[in-house]
Amino acid sequence: MATLAERPRLDDVLEDLGYRMTPPRRLLARLLGNKAGSFSAEAIIEELPTVGRATVYRTLKLLVDAGILCKTALPDGAPRYSFDDARHHHHVICANCGKVEEFRKPVVERLLRAMAKEVGGAVVGHRVELYITCADCL
Repeated sequence: MATLAERPRLDDVLEDLGYRMTPPRRLLARLLGNKAGSFSAEAIIEELPTVGRATVYRTLKLLVDAGILCKTALPDGAPRYSFDDARHHHHVICANCGKVEEFRKPVVERLLRAMAKEVGGAVVGHRVELYITCADCL
């Protein structure tokens, strides 16, 4: 996973995509750029009460569409976001509290390579999402 310093500056990404950097969008880009782990749109809205709900959701969608953020839907439909720092994404998601953890297991990579070989192709990316009840929620 990329460190905070290695991530692209979100205001630069949005400007490169042709979007104006309004003051609310700048606040949002600054806050998101310092986020580690996963987060919800509602948590962002609570942290930035001066930024409109629509601005938060539109900007998150732009960043997902640009491949900067990864959107993961919980079983109840509530989305969580995290930085899409890798082409190979593995998540364990608590279906109760929404906590998202990334994991990387060589056995998963080997299985995917074997599957690709079987169908005569090459894995160029994938996403694995395991829904669990975490230890805190048991």
